[in-house]
Amino acid sequence: MDNAPLHYLPAHELSRQLARGDVTSVALTEALLARIETRNPVINAVVAQNREQTLAAARASDQRRQQGAPLGPLDGLPLTIKDTWEVPGFACTAGAPALQHHRPTQPADAIRRLLDGGAVILGKTNVPLYASDLQSYNRLFGTTNNPYGIGHTSGGSSGGAAAALAAGMTPLEVGSDLAGSIRTPAHFCGVFGHKPSRGLIPLRGHVPGPPGTQSEPDLAVAGPMARNAQDLELLLHALAGPRPEMARSWQLAMAPPTFSTLADCRIGLWLEDARCPISQDLAESYTTLAEQLTGLGSQVGQASHPLLSLDKLLPLYFNLLGSLLSPSLKPAQRRQMLWISRLEKILRHLGPMTTGIGQYGRGVNQPVHQWLIHHEHREQMRSQIESLFQDVDVLLTPITPTAAIPHDQSDPVVRRQITVNGQQRSYMDQFCWIALASLLGLPATSVPIGRTAAGLPFGVQVIAAPGQDLTTIRFAELLEAEGLAGFTPPQAQDNVGGTQRYNRERLDEAAD
Repeated sequence: MDNAPLHYLPAHELSRQLARGDVTSVALTEALLARIETRNPVINAVVAQNREQTLAAARASDQRRQQGAPLGPLDGLPLTIKDTWEVPGFACTAGAPALQHHRPTQPADAIRRLLDGGAVILGKTNVPLYASDLQSYNRLFGTTNNPYGIGHTSGGSSGGAAAALAAGMTPLEVGSDLAGSIRTPAHFCGVFGHKPSRGLIPLRGHVPGPPGTQSEPDLAVAGPMARNAQDLELLLHALAGPRPEMARSWQLAMAPPTFSTLADCRIGLWLEDARCPISQDLAESYTTLAEQLTGLGSQVGQASHPLLSLDKLLPLYFNLLGSLLSPSLKPAQRRQMLWISRLEKILRHLGPMTTGIGQYGRGVNQPVHQWLIHHEHREQMRSQIESLFQDVDVLLTPITPTAAIPHDQSDPVVRRQITVNGQQRSYMDQFCWIALASLLGLPATSVPIGRTAAGLPFGVQVIAAPGQDLTTIRFAELLEAEGLAGFTPPQAQDNVGGTQRYNRERLDEAAD
């Protein structure tokens, strides 16, 4: 990417240019704002801007640099922020009309680290309603399109973030991930995304939960998104650490990678499960990747562990997910979920259903003593998975069954379907392969490794033991260095009018 235009240069290279004085923060910021103005009408990834505040922050960074003042790790570097994070000067809507006037005066803890580190906030990026879908669209801002094909989704809930990265509107993004919300959009848009080990980055100031929430939600984490693995590490170091009140007692010390070269790496493969088949083009690409790694000297083999089974993972994952989301549901919605769970066996005869999905409705309605039993079961499994990583350094798995799906905003969501190898499968199958890392709080990096025949990008998921975040990112860096992975810019789309019509039509349908 050395000869790439400014808007596609890596964040670490932009930081070097800022340090050398080759470019100013104001010039870089203006270039990215111009890029947003050019590309965003087609993609609809950036949904809020505050140009005056943004340029003032860039000027302040340039002034600090000129005066020789102390500089932060991201000083003068512009980036966008997913519209689930509270950022002063911007509304924080989470895609919800009820929150369109929510304008926080204090930043989220993670965003405060960026601001204290000198970062320049370019704008906010689109999400689904309350960040609760695998596609990014809402009545406030419309639909975000995939830069590699505007008829396809960019993913969710960090879909605006991934699309903005792929379209060259920002070098970095801060995503959040409860059900693949970093990994799936990165996979769909051909960029890198890292779901950290649980507890590594504070979530106070993230919506949902409701504005003002102080507790840390179960299953959910925050993490970096970028166009290369080195930038993932750069942003992870800027974001990670204790909440401010806990910083009085402990400091962050992330474990180093467990290997330095691919030849040193022990790689486990879990690429198929009868409960959630993947498309043939992805399967063939994963097999080719495994063969290439073997040729480079890596120790590659099929992973073997009792927990590598969707039959074992999905019921517990959906149960805990249901419990987490239960407070946001109305009583009638909870009752509906309960009846769906009770009728699961009958409903399976009416169409495809994802393994374990009935546990979602049970989790929505279960009392706390049952949640505690399931929580302890999860913690037992988290302890058990350690034995897998005594034998392998990283585990490679799919992320979703397919590359980016066509836009589908039909209701209800549970009736939606996807097509896998010509067969209709449940829309909820897209949660299957992300469940292991989400349920057990494992680090997982989405790494782009190829394109389908239709030109849509896709990635592989790299998972490691709890706390081994730098191991999965290092593996991604080594794949890049060998030419086995990496970001490739999409070709520019010029169908602005068609895209705008598509967005209006989808919103009109939703309103009806």
